[in-house]
Amino acid sequence: MDDHELAAGVDEIAADVGFSGVVRIDLEGRAAVERAYGFADRGHRIANTADTRFAIASGSKTFTALAVMALVDDGVVELATTARSLLGDDLPLIDDRVTIEQLLAHRSGIGDYLDEDEVVDMTDHVLTVPVHTLVETDDFLTVLDGHPMKSEPDARFTYCNGGYIVLALLAERAAGVPFHDLVDERVFRPAGLIDTAYRRTDETHDRMAFGYLHPEGLQTNVLHLPVRPNGDGGASTTTTDVHRFWDALFDGRIVSSASVEAMVEPRSPAADVGMSYGLGCWIDDITGAVTMIGGDAGVGCFSSRDRSSGTTITVLGNQTRGTWPTGRRVTELIAGTHDQG
Repeated sequence: MDDHELAAGVDEIAADVGFSGVVRIDLEGRAAVERAYGFADRGHRIANTADTRFAIASGSKTFTALAVMALVDDGVVELATTARSLLGDDLPLIDDRVTIEQLLAHRSGIGDYLDEDEVVDMTDHVLTVPVHTLVETDDFLTVLDGHPMKSEPDARFTYCNGGYIVLALLAERAAGVPFHDLVDERVFRPAGLIDTAYRRTDETHDRMAFGYLHPEGLQTNVLHLPVRPNGDGGASTTTTDVHRFWDALFDGRIVSSASVEAMVEPRSPAADVGMSYGLGCWIDDITGAVTMIGGDAGVGCFSSRDRSSGTTITVLGNQTRGTWPTGRRVTELIAGTHDQG
């Protein structure tokens, strides 16, 4: 199908899902489709556009992983480095054998402050401390503490949000640089990202979409998320920056090729989503596309790069539901498997 037919197919999917956000598709390295839907600010009727900034929830776990892998490249830490060697007496319930590699792969077995298996609806979830107190990485120690191990280290894959905040703690202690500054220096700047940052949710920012809890109404997610995002997700970006990021990653401008290959090696299958997890990213079991996925109250992210074809699909959304199904259906549409009628 040509670009116009592809755009029409994306429009149909977005309408069916009730999607709010932006969809961008690059084919063979060129921008083929970019479509925006819904409102960045419903109250003032400001529409989403191609350059709207969206929080991407767990999509930015990939940035955390890259900051850690940059330190591995530097020889500051190793994948086999234990968390305990940098935590000291903090978080005593984390097993002394847990390693950086296990945390990156969601195979550490540690307990989670935000256990998604126990959260039925993200719009109902609230943190156990006031969100305005969670600014710097050390501030999260209070919510990370007190959770027993769920399994032996490396026994199984268990998605763990808290594990990525632990990684942020380890990275900033090893580097001697605050986590947000470290990611900016080692990931965002080398990749040439101009619209990507860990923005506070209690501040207004140019071109930033509000995250809405429901398909209708004005209620946002500001009371559901930490006031400043951290290692487990929440950076904000644009579709253009995400595509810049993929180019930089696979061009070797962020970390070494050895680190990239370690990250994209499938380690743990997740049959329910048709993907396997590597180190900080998902890998499609059929196409091998490397994928960032995120979903939280009021936000969603799906972005994949097929290294063999150059196809890149990015879906950034600003309401709780709709991003994942839109991303999967657009993927199927491009593959020629989506039934449009």
